[in-house]
Amino acid sequence: MRRALYPGSFDPITKGHVDIVRRALDVVDELVIAIAVNIRKTPTFSPEDRVQMIRECFPGEARITVATFQGLLVDYAREQKIRTVVRGLRAVSDFEFEFQMASMNRRLTDEVDFIFLMTSEEHFFVSSSLVREVAINGGDVSDFVPEPVERRLRARFAS
Repeated sequence: MRRALYPGSFDPITKGHVDIVRRALDVVDELVIAIAVNIRKTPTFSPEDRVQMIRECFPGEARITVATFQGLLVDYAREQKIRTVVRGLRAVSDFEFEFQMASMNRRLTDEVDFIFLMTSEEHFFVSSSLVREVAINGGDVSDFVPEPVERRLRARFAS
């Protein structure tokens, strides 16, 4: 069975993330969506809320597992016995950052490989931080996030 990790903060998950998940499932048999918990950051949503939102975005999809992790991605991948990490790319700046991170991770271990998928054209400009900014200011985020996420953003920033 081909298993892969799709790590990120997913604060919140966007339609761009969903696009990467669906396309990754064309390549692997099982995908673990791994929410990185960084104690130095103050997220909009708790890890538990992010897990729930992601599960709501993929109802009935048995090939997806959602989990949280702390620490080094490569350590988590080894713990889970997963050798492949999927990352989404939007722009050249993403490539530079992801290439640097993948190179560092390859120096830490040669047991984990990285697959990069280009985000679909209609989502390449969308990021979680931009979505949060629009939501905080009362804008419509329905084109950028799945409906369960839109509901939570509206509830979170209703004033």
